[in-house]
Amino acid sequence: MTTRPFVEIDRVWMRYNGSGGTLALRNTSLTVDKQEFVAVVGPSGCGKSTLMRLVTGLWPASAGSVIVAGKEVDRPLSIAGMAFQNPTLLPWRTVLDNVMLPFEVVDTLAARLRKDRALYEQQCRELLELVGLKGFEHKNPWQLSGGMQQRASLCRALVHQPQLLMLDEPFGALDVFTREDLWSVLQNLWLARRPTVILVTHDLREAAFLADRILVMTARPGRIMIERKVDLPRPRTPQMTYSSYFQDLVQDLREHIDRARQGEELAHAE
Repeated sequence: MTTRPFVEIDRVWMRYNGSGGTLALRNTSLTVDKQEFVAVVGPSGCGKSTLMRLVTGLWPASAGSVIVAGKEVDRPLSIAGMAFQNPTLLPWRTVLDNVMLPFEVVDTLAARLRKDRALYEQQCRELLELVGLKGFEHKNPWQLSGGMQQRASLCRALVHQPQLLMLDEPFGALDVFTREDLWSVLQNLWLARRPTVILVTHDLREAAFLADRILVMTARPGRIMIERKVDLPRPRTPQMTYSSYFQDLVQDLREHIDRARQGEELAHAE
């Protein structure tokens, strides 16, 4: 029996501000399997972040269907965790209290918070230790480096064990060395928890290091132009980024995006 994809976007159109507004997505379709790690890349303004908002139910599609876990998305998803380019940690809360936040705002968890607080706190501490933040639980965000804040943000997105993790340029504001260090942190989190992941990124090396499959979008109005499977074993190491396979894959992606920027499209995926 064929297993249904966990995320299904079928012939979706998205136009902002009514019929005369900007057309962001045009007849876009894609699928993501359960526990798959998919990266979405493409030219700036192609609709990558719009896809994120449609999948999580933050915006409704103008046409077409968005289905997650077998259900039409018609409201914000409670089964999703999200992390963005900026960590958005609350400055008046400690690291531990920031990571605890989903237990306070997700209805099904908040109802049990008083009874299960010790268990929730233990889950937070274990996750913080996994990303190298043991001992920083009671620090405030402003006492952490940018990379440490982003580690805490990833913990907050994952602590309530969401089935779907949506990442919108999570490392884009960081220096290259911190960013590459966090690739391994994110990979380890994914291997430990196995959520379904959709990563939006401009960094083609990041996409190739982290993803099982990479989707390349056309220029706006966006749709999926090609996809590439990443045939690298896990866990992946920084040394793999120097291999000819990795560099050829990144170059292939770059060439397709350059064509998309110039308004060209491939007639079909190779």
